[in-house]
Amino acid sequence: MEYIARYDSPLGPLTLSADEEGLTGISFSAPSTVTEDNAVLAQAKRWLDSYFQGEAPDPASVPLSPKGTPFQLLIWKRLLSIPYGESITYGELAREAARQLGKKSMSPQAIGGAVGRNPIPIVIPCHRVLGSGNRLTGYSGGLDIKIQLLTHEAIPFR
Repeated sequence: MEYIARYDSPLGPLTLSADEEGLTGISFSAPSTVTEDNAVLAQAKRWLDSYFQGEAPDPASVPLSPKGTPFQLLIWKRLLSIPYGESITYGELAREAARQLGKKSMSPQAIGGAVGRNPIPIVIPCHRVLGSGNRLTGYSGGLDIKIQLLTHEAIPFR
């Protein structure tokens, strides 16, 4: 069963979705329907409360259940290890992924495709991925939201 809840954030309303295993999605819009909360949604709301209060909650404190390809899951797992207040570039991620997959190289665009399909933004912190030279790049929620998240964490960008 899928559970859906609304979360009123400083960024505007968010739709949280979960199944029995974990959080499956966060989207930057108000839900069209809401179901009863489950334990996962309650944990996600507490995590978001903590995050927006300026704390650095551990993403491992919320069970996550993102759906994606093995490559996407690999990249999203790496995103979870980017510390609060820090960033990484698409190029750095590409070099790490190539090493992990035993390849000579990997395109930063391939990484960008996986990052852009992250179904659980904020908790899986894809906003912490920047272009070379800490350049601001696209974001599923829009650049305004990415700027707010980077500013919230005091992550420098240009």
